[in-house]
Amino acid sequence: PATRAAAHAINFAIAFVTIEGAAVLVDLTMNGDDVDRAANLKITGTSGGLVDPRRLAIAEPALRRYLAARSAVSAGGLACVAAEAMPMTADSDGGISVALRFACPHAEGLVYRSTAMTDFDAAARQAVMVWREGKFVEAGLLGAGVDSAALGEARAWWRTARDYLRFGIEHIFLGYDHIAFLIAVLLWAMRFWDVVKIVTAFTVAHSITLTLAALGLVQVSSALVEPAIAATIVIVALENFLSRDVRGRWRWTFALGLVHGFGFAAALEELGLPGDALPLALASFNLGVEIGQLGIVGVLLPVLWAIDARFGRGRRHARPPALVWSASAAIAALGAWWFVERVWL
Repeated sequence: PATRAAAHAINFAIAFVTIEGAAVLVDLTMNGDDVDRAANLKITGTSGGLVDPRRLAIAEPALRRYLAARSAVSAGGLACVAAEAMPMTADSDGGISVALRFACPHAEGLVYRSTAMTDFDAAARQAVMVWREGKFVEAGLLGAGVDSAALGEARAWWRTARDYLRFGIEHIFLGYDHIAFLIAVLLWAMRFWDVVKIVTAFTVAHSITLTLAALGLVQVSSALVEPAIAATIVIVALENFLSRDVRGRWRWTFALGLVHGFGFAAALEELGLPGDALPLALASFNLGVEIGQLGIVGVLLPVLWAIDARFGRGRRHARPPALVWSASAAIAALGAWWFVERVWL
């Protein structure tokens, strides 16, 4: 479910849109904590952030008004009629699903508009996945000034490439566990060639497993993948206490990067892949991940080199061990917390 994309998707909702003739069915899946903050409600309990069914029942009228004011479908410029009934269900993973139904004058020129869950936070996003006649046809992303998505119309190849490229970039920047891994694995890196080898190994590794999983050739449960990603962070952070030599670290990075690829694939699975442009969408998402990754590295390295110059006592490459060890300890603790959270909480 989208509700537990934990370190991968912050303030992230998914609208599953099904077109059946002139009817449009929207199943909106949201995180309970995000609903509380967006609509000023209190549907989550104090234990584990799960949605309390009793609180949800009390908050239903207010949540219904919130969604009705921010969700609409039109056909050829004419507003579709929204059904008054709006069934709501809580899941076991801290989320809520709401069913919105629209009766349209015809099935041409359909457009879904929504600012639900995106108008309270600049970083919030709502993914839109569209099915027509039982087939997945496209995906869109609302938020950051975009509040509408055309439904089921012919999709230009460049739109597919653009949207999935953006999905990939945003995913890596919201994937705090991937960022923590990259920082930890590069903290001792001083030579540019070592950085190239490490980043290339990570890129090749997660591209392999991302592709295999996205194509359905290899399937690994997220219940295993998410804790494993947290464990990789602990491993590379603790290695910084044992060795400063990163010349061969690319081998470790490749092996652990295979695990991260399954995490990227899980995020892509939530977004969906268009059947008629699957290779393009997959390649664009992967490229977006790489662009985001290079952006992070491009910020991190100048900071580390500036620290070398400031504290190196005249030596070009002399990184203060206390700095690396302190950062590594913090990252290891964060990774350990994510592991505990994903296994037991």
